[in-house]
Amino acid sequence: MTENGRFTRDKVLTIDTMNPTIKKVDYAVRGPIVQRAVQIEKELREGVKKPFTEVIKANIGDAHAMGQQPITFFRQVLALCCYPELLNDNMFPEDAKNRARRILQACGGSSIGSYTASQGIDCVRQDVARYIERRDDGVTCNPDNIFLTTGASDGIVTILKLLVCGEGTTRTGVLIPIPQYPLYSAALAELAAVQVNYYLNEEKCWSLDLCELERSLEEARKYCNPKVLCVINPGNPTGQVQSRQCIEDVIRFAAKENLFLMADEVYQDNVYADGCQFHSFKKVLFELGPEYSNTVELVSFHSTSKCYMGECGFRGGYMEVINMDPEVKAQLSKLVSVRLCPPVPGQAILDLVVNPPQPGEPSYNTFIKERTATLSGLAEKAKMTEEILNTAPGIRCNPVQGAMYSFPNISLPEKAIKEAKALGQAPDMIYCMKLLEETGICLVPGSGFGQKEGTYHFRMTILPPRDKLKPFQYASQHVTANWPHIPALTN
Repeated sequence: MTENGRFTRDKVLTIDTMNPTIKKVDYAVRGPIVQRAVQIEKELREGVKKPFTEVIKANIGDAHAMGQQPITFFRQVLALCCYPELLNDNMFPEDAKNRARRILQACGGSSIGSYTASQGIDCVRQDVARYIERRDDGVTCNPDNIFLTTGASDGIVTILKLLVCGEGTTRTGVLIPIPQYPLYSAALAELAAVQVNYYLNEEKCWSLDLCELERSLEEARKYCNPKVLCVINPGNPTGQVQSRQCIEDVIRFAAKENLFLMADEVYQDNVYADGCQFHSFKKVLFELGPEYSNTVELVSFHSTSKCYMGECGFRGGYMEVINMDPEVKAQLSKLVSVRLCPPVPGQAILDLVVNPPQPGEPSYNTFIKERTATLSGLAEKAKMTEEILNTAPGIRCNPVQGAMYSFPNISLPEKAIKEAKALGQAPDMIYCMKLLEETGICLVPGSGFGQKEGTYHFRMTILPPRDKLKPFQYASQHVTANWPHIPALTN
């Protein structure tokens, strides 16, 4: 068409012509609250006066951004890999140099700038397999079942892509815990799969209830084909650690109902509460005997982004596939090859996580000291976060047994709830926005993770330094007390 003598054309890609599933994707961890936090940070830099001097980002599990220090050995090896000339420098310990040489020798041209095999560097996958065997008290692990990934998220989405098929009532249903990590709901929306919610029991410290699983599955079979069960342990956003008995029950349930199991275990080193212990799904599966270990399909995921490492930016991780059909496994190999390979620095970091300095090596004592200090600090802050939240009026917080988050319940005035809904907003969204605007504390509303109807929560990480956690009690009390006067609700 022409306009004023000039040729014009309609845009090919518009909001109406784009992929409709993308419009359904929502990722609360980086949603409107966080976007506003970024704006506020800019305003502070420009000299705009606020009731606070900084934004405390307690919304996301980004450990290093909140001051957690990197492990020295990891960064030394990475520096050597990135700039091999440093191998001639005496400032680096010999064990770090040996690790760097081993990784470089496994790379094309002895450079981490080269592509690797799509499944990951062979020696790294072997190290992952040996790590799993040590973790699981000798349960064997085949390196061919290990796929290195771009963080755990990449592996989770890749497996979901393999699983989703069908139309209408035959469309794949995926059972996910509620509250859930929004990666799952976002991925399922993008893949046009059916999200099937099962609710964790808040009254019992966010435990997984078998009766609730059965209810959810039976209901879902009326409108889809549920064939996948996802479990997050330790929990995100709820911070619970599932008992061994619970894991046994889930495995037996998956076997009976012919469900594919996905075990998100990225927080396996983050266990704090007395009486709690991490049990891997794979270990329990094999200890249940051949009836289960030879039949139940399981994929488990781990990452370098959390625990004591906190190396989010390097995007390292792995998944292990158990009892996967060989023909499907070949398709998985094809699918990961499309992305060429995971980031090689992430693969290198992962290798150091699963094969850290050993007793007698020069870096061992420093590594153990740093690792212990980081995990002890997280345990202290987990307890501190729970105590602070439970002394704030209108807030009730379960013990933070593991992971890096609390997910407290907040009591809001009925009038405020009604007015928030009249504005088409979730009440806990307005609560979190008000908290950000008045105190600089950035949280994520519970509505972004899913919650039972009529309940309200927020997710808060335990990562901020101790001195930045302490003001939260006053801040939360202030916002709750002044809720009826929030302009957004009374205008």
